[in-house]
Amino acid sequence: MGFLDAILGRSKPVRPDLDQLFALPSAAITLEAGAGFTPTGLGSVCFASVEGGAFTQLQQDVRALLDADTERGGVPVEFSQDSYGYTWLLARQPADDVAGLVNDLHAVNTLLQDGGFGPQLLCSLLGFRDARQRSLALVYLYKRGTFYPFAPLTGGDKRDNGLELQVRGLLGDDLRMEKELNRWFPVWGAPGL
Repeated sequence: MGFLDAILGRSKPVRPDLDQLFALPSAAITLEAGAGFTPTGLGSVCFASVEGGAFTQLQQDVRALLDADTERGGVPVEFSQDSYGYTWLLARQPADDVAGLVNDLHAVNTLLQDGGFGPQLLCSLLGFRDARQRSLALVYLYKRGTFYPFAPLTGGDKRDNGLELQVRGLLGDDLRMEKELNRWFPVWGAPGL
């Protein structure tokens, strides 16, 4: 960053630290002990799609990597597109294998980043539920290098802000939490939630 950038208030964007995802298994233990939320075994990656053969080939490579265990009973990954045109990849692992799911999500992110598509990465999320069947996701924002909780309420586009703040307080020592609440974007209908 140069002198002129500093004077004009420009800053370098935070480079995604994909290794932050490896903090999720310990955060899952804290979340279960402190709030009763257990992993669902579902996680997803959201990215802006681009046109072209290189990106299509990369999607095929991701599918081949994560579908490698389908012959041994693994579940194939699913690609979908939301109403905003973003692509979601849904990965599944047994609910008690958070580390395996995080490895899958990290592998997808690394392939996209190493393939030159890092700027298209938007977020990753890991899904949780409690005994009352409330949904919760821990969302990682690539461009900020931070996590935030997202707790949608059933039956509409409302969220449980109290629960989100409770989870932020609970996981503050486990994850780098996003301090700016206006960056806690809703991910309505996200696969894995």
